[in-house]
This record gives sequence, structure tokens and C-alpha cells, in this order.
Amino acid sequence: MRLDRFLGNFDHLNRQAVRQHLACGRVRVDGQVTRDGRAEVRTFSRVELDEQLLQDGPGARYYMLHKPVGVVSATTHAEHRTVLDLLDEPAALPLHLAGRLDLNTSGLLLLTNDGHWSRSISAPGSRQPKVYRVDTEIDIDPACVEVFATGLYFAFEDLTTLPAELEILAPRHARLTLYEGRYHQVKRMFGHFQNKVIGLHRERIGSLALDPALAPGQYRTLTPDEVQALGAVGVSLTAAGSR
Repeated sequence: MRLDRFLGNFDHLNRQAVRQHLACGRVRVDGQVTRDGRAEVRTFSRVELDEQLLQDGPGARYYMLHKPVGVVSATTHAEHRTVLDLLDEPAALPLHLAGRLDLNTSGLLLLTNDGHWSRSISAPGSRQPKVYRVDTEIDIDPACVEVFATGLYFAFEDLTTLPAELEILAPRHARLTLYEGRYHQVKRMFGHFQNKVIGLHRERIGSLALDPALAPGQYRTLTPDEVQALGAVGVSLTAAGSR
């Protein structure tokens, strides 16, 4: 919620007092003096008034994982190892996935405990580009390039896919950029041309590329700039799409 409304919820702070405290620079959010009452206070924000701690957020966590083939994109599973099993983090940390990858798909996966941030990335209106490396069973028909760019009709959902960008790198190897995430979308798109996908690897989400230093199963914390870049793009595009 807005900072001024957050402060106003405390019995000893009326509207006039809130305005004065903000104007005098007595309020800090996450260690930074904040004078704008419209600033956002989130679950993870640490809010202080002088030396008084008003909220001590648990801290947001953001991770990039190199998902291996054979690991499930889920928090729990009865039969397979999950992506959370690969993280050496406190069990009490309530992480969830910002998007998913199929069991036999590898590559970039994002995990966080910040629901607002993950929704800004994975919401249907975010249009975050997702880049995949694709290996196929037979040679790729050059006609795929134009058809993918136009959009394919999926009868099951009664919809046409958004325009996608296909770059054929070799007869059975391509790079595909999608702006949505339909059920088994890549496999179904190539299946339209009777071509089976035998290898699928996500290289990038938005401006964030999978760190080449990460081996399958390894992960690292995102930098503040990486978090901001992904979240800002997602929020901006979502807002634009809602107008």
C-alpha cells in the first residue's frame, strides 16, 4: 500500500503527523529516507520512523536456476525431484516459481518469495519475451518462420498464438522467441509441421539470460539491477495492455 496510508494505520499517527514526519525526512523505507507518501510499502519492506521499527519485512529473495532435464517445476511432487530440492536454502523460505518449464525442458527458471514481482513477469499481459533453443527430429521446414510469425490456431483453447520469431540455425536446430506461455506451446507449434521437438532449452526471459557459469542444477541470487529490469518491464507492459 502507499506509505502515507501505511503510516496512518498506526493509532499514534494522524494525517497531519504523517505529513510532517515525511516532510522532515524522519521516515526510512529499506534504509532510505522517503518523503513521498505515494511510495509503495510491500510485505518485504523495512519501515522505520526515527529509531522506531514499524515493519521488519522478512526480505525478498530472487534466484536464477539452471533447471536440468528430469526435474519437475513444482514445489512438491510424489515421484520426481523438484526444483526446490536443488536449492540449499532454509526450508521455511516460501519460494515459488515465476513461470515453469516442462519435465524434459532445461534452462532458465526464476524462483522468488515475492508474489508481486513474479506476477508482473508471468501474467498473460506481461508479454515478456522468452527465448528457447530447439532441437528437432527432422529438418525444420522454412515455412515455419512465416507461419510462426503470423500465429498458429490452437483448437483446444480456441485461440491463435501471438506472433513468434523463429531463427533457423541449422537444419534441425533453431532459436524461438515467444511472447506468451501456452501448454506445451513449442512442441505443438512444431507438431503442426509433423516435426517432433527432441530438445528444448530456455536461454532468456526478457533482458535476463541464463548465466553461462551455472551448470545444470546450480543457481545464484539475482542482482538488484536484474530484479528491477525484469519487474519494471513486466509492470510496464501489463499496464499498457490493460488500457
